[in-house]
Amino acid sequence: MKKLFYINILLFLILTFVFISCKDTITGDQIDNVVIPSSNVSYQKYIQPIFNVKCINCHGNGAVDGGVNLTTWANTTADPSVVFPGNPDNSTLVWCVQGRAGVSAMPPLDSPYKPFTANQVNGLITWIKEGAKNN
Repeated sequence: MKKLFYINILLFLILTFVFISCKDTITGDQIDNVVIPSSNVSYQKYIQPIFNVKCINCHGNGAVDGGVNLTTWANTTADPSVVFPGNPDNSTLVWCVQGRAGVSAMPPLDSPYKPFTANQVNGLITWIKEGAKNN
C-alpha cells in the first residue's frame, strides 16, 4: 500500500512537470502576436517557432514538399538557394513568404495556415541579413 502511494506521488510530480513545461510552447493562435525585434533575431526564439506552427506539416516531420525541410537550423540552411546567409534578396524562402510573383506563396493560399505577418517577414529577413545563425 505504501509503495503504491509513492508511485502515485511520483506519477503526479512527473505529470505536473510535463504540464508546466508545456506552457512555453507557442501555439498557432499565439505565434502571430509574438513581436520579433529589429536586430539580434534569435533562430531558436523567433524563427523556428514560426516554422513549427506554419511550415512543418509540409516541410518536415516526414513531409519534405519541394525538397525543403524546416525542422532544424541545419536543414533550413542546408540549401543556400533557400536561405542565403547574409543575403535575404537571394533567399527563395523570403520570396515565398513575401508571395513574390514567380514563386509559390508560402504557406499556400489554400492552406489552413495564415500567411506570415509583416513582422514575421521582417524578422526572417533580419535573421538572414545577420548571417542566419543558429542562435
